Amino acid sequence: MGYRIGVDIGGSFTDFAVLDEASRSLSCLKVFSRPDAPGEEVLAGMQGLGERFGMSPQDVTYFTHGTTVGVNTVIQRKGFALGLVTTKNFEDVLELARLKIPDMYNIRSKRPTPLIPRDRVGGVVERMDADGSVVEPLDLASVKAAYDKLRAAGCEGAVVALLHSYRNPAHEHAVKKALAEIDPDFFVLCSSDVWPIIREYERTMTAVIGGYVQPRVAHYLSSLQQALRQVGVQPELRVTKSNGGVMTAEHAKTNCVQMILSGTASGVIGAAYIAEQCRLERAMSIDIGGTSADLALIVKGRPQYGVGETIGEFQIYIPSVAVSSIGEGGGSIAWVDPFGVLKVGPESAGSNPGPACYGRGGTRPTITDAFAAMGLLGHSELGYNSVSVVLDAARRAVGTIADKIGTSIEQAAEMIVNVAISGMYADASGIMSKFGADPRQFSLIAFGGAGPMLTCFLAREFHVEQVVVPTTPGVLSALGGLIADLKSDFVRTVYADLTSANLSKFRDVVAELKQRALAWLRDEQGYKGEPTIHLSADMRYKGQSFEIETPLEEADLASLATMSASFNREHERMYGHADPAAAMQVIALRLVVVGRTPKPDLARLPRAAAPPASVKQIEAWFDGRRRAIPLYARSALLAGHEFPGPCVVAQDDCTTCVPPGFGCRVDDYGNLFISSQKD
Repeated sequence: MGYRIGVDIGGSFTDFAVLDEASRSLSCLKVFSRPDAPGEEVLAGMQGLGERFGMSPQDVTYFTHGTTVGVNTVIQRKGFALGLVTTKNFEDVLELARLKIPDMYNIRSKRPTPLIPRDRVGGVVERMDADGSVVEPLDLASVKAAYDKLRAAGCEGAVVALLHSYRNPAHEHAVKKALAEIDPDFFVLCSSDVWPIIREYERTMTAVIGGYVQPRVAHYLSSLQQALRQVGVQPELRVTKSNGGVMTAEHAKTNCVQMILSGTASGVIGAAYIAEQCRLERAMSIDIGGTSADLALIVKGRPQYGVGETIGEFQIYIPSVAVSSIGEGGGSIAWVDPFGVLKVGPESAGSNPGPACYGRGGTRPTITDAFAAMGLLGHSELGYNSVSVVLDAARRAVGTIADKIGTSIEQAAEMIVNVAISGMYADASGIMSKFGADPRQFSLIAFGGAGPMLTCFLAREFHVEQVVVPTTPGVLSALGGLIADLKSDFVRTVYADLTSANLSKFRDVVAELKQRALAWLRDEQGYKGEPTIHLSADMRYKGQSFEIETPLEEADLASLATMSASFNREHERMYGHADPAAAMQVIALRLVVVGRTPKPDLARLPRAAAPPASVKQIEAWFDGRRRAIPLYARSALLAGHEFPGPCVVAQDDCTTCVPPGFGCRVDDYGNLFISSQKD
């Protein structure tokens, strides 16, 4: 028996969630992130765990972490000097993209500059047909010419994405072999090995992002592996994946695209765990950290998944937890533009220097400083005693805004909060419309260091009746990584009509996918338990341009009627109609394999025998005026405690702000249920 550790590395803090395998109890810790020296925060956290809990690195039996190294590499455009090899005359695949503008309501909106510019694209002579047959053999002389062009342009590696390689990858693999013979040090990645999906641009873009981040991510993971071994952590490092699972770091080094949304997915998995525990039928997770705020939908304890999630300015077409950015984080900086308009973000103070109230040298006002200036922060230590709020520094920072717009410091602080909430409301409204969801029917699960501080204000704008704050909201993403299952997706494009003659072909493909999935789980991940397998097919009516993912059972592949009925039900559910008489196509078959990991047994709190006692009364600015409100210690609250807002609940990893018009109830596990109080 030992300790299982989950780590989430954010923009301001790095969070640790630790599961004691003997007692099934959970412990948590926060340390400052080190964007200047990635990996150092993990080592600092291990030292802190030893000092705080007496834990030795040799006691660690499982270590997983979520990282933003990949996504930050794309956002900051600091990736590999990468080239692209395409089929000759298809060199403009990244430039053409999908001929869509990012913002359809802005006629000046422009598509982003490709990660690989046109002068770093080389075409080779070859051609595969749509059925995978060779139309024109690969010309090796053209491969050498493409290499010479890319090397002359300064490329250190290339992605190979040839036409119809999802059907037959032979030419891509032949190009890779030829390039290795020309230059063994030249990095090469084939699109058919990354994610072999139909549609040229989507497959190419996914491979490009994977290749763009791979050397940097691989170096980061290798450095972290070495550092953990040096301090005595023995188990193999694991990394959370975009699909909400985990995989070994060794696998992640060569398949970086699968963990591009690593950190973001961890938070949603943690929120889904809370939703299931609290029996929430419909929930939205609100993860607000130091830099950004992210929203995801959770239905019956299960996150919603999709493809086409945005990474910086680009979409990536691997299965991932559906998460959308809806605004700024606690460290986002407030500023006044040349026209005198108050704005918040997107620039963030990060962890160094951080908000002014952290006392680490920051002078520019952030959302966190605004809450401190309103009197809602600064009554306890933050980040497990890593931060002492310096109220005077917060007031000086917010005062620079107050002077520019001609208000008091408190009024300026509340305006900063209102502007941030307004931006979140606008973005979240669009997401709700996309999913056809009414926010009034959902509970909000608030987490992240700034989530409990801000979410009730957003709930008030949406008329959401209930906000749930977990027991450890500041480290829920780390908990999500800790409890995430081993999980991987496998896909095979078949592009065939749904006919009785093709059913045996479908069964053969599924058998192959199943064999690969079990080999990944048992041989590469070392899983010894009984796996769970989920099967689906991308299907459409013949003549449609796009398909929908249709859940299937393996037995369904034996019956044409059963597969047809499954697709018709899914089409009816999504679009409100179906056409059972229409011909159908199966574009791709998908298989997801899952290996369950241990979960914590969260202890129930004792039942309260008396009303909660506040620590003290504090002076705080709420809704345009100063009020005397109670401050509660989260650690002193018991199951069944109820109290009205406005108030503040303080704990080690965050602060919960309950505005006027809301009341709070504590459930058996210590979760806060904050509900609007109707007249």
